[in-house]
Amino acid sequence: MKKFAMILAAAGLLMAGTAQASADLADKSGCNKCHAMDTKKMGPSYKDMGKKIKSAKAEEIVAKLKEGKGHPKQAAPDADLMTLTKWIQSL
Repeated sequence: MKKFAMILAAAGLLMAGTAQASADLADKSGCNKCHAMDTKKMGPSYKDMGKKIKSAKAEEIVAKLKEGKGHPKQAAPDADLMTLTKWIQSL
């Protein structure tokens, strides 16, 4: 039982670290200029976007961001956009 609890705790820390890394990437990429976690700024909140795109294919969202469809065109690397998209979908 202790081993199971330790595995769950480790998984929780890993997920928290991943979430923080994604939040840091959003800040580094300039996303936070227009978006915030819970409140609408110039753009919708991350949580509202997450609800809207939860079932969409992440690759399609990244393509739209790269093309500038429905959002200003993004020049960030595809891997960063994929990480951010999956993070937002997880909210």
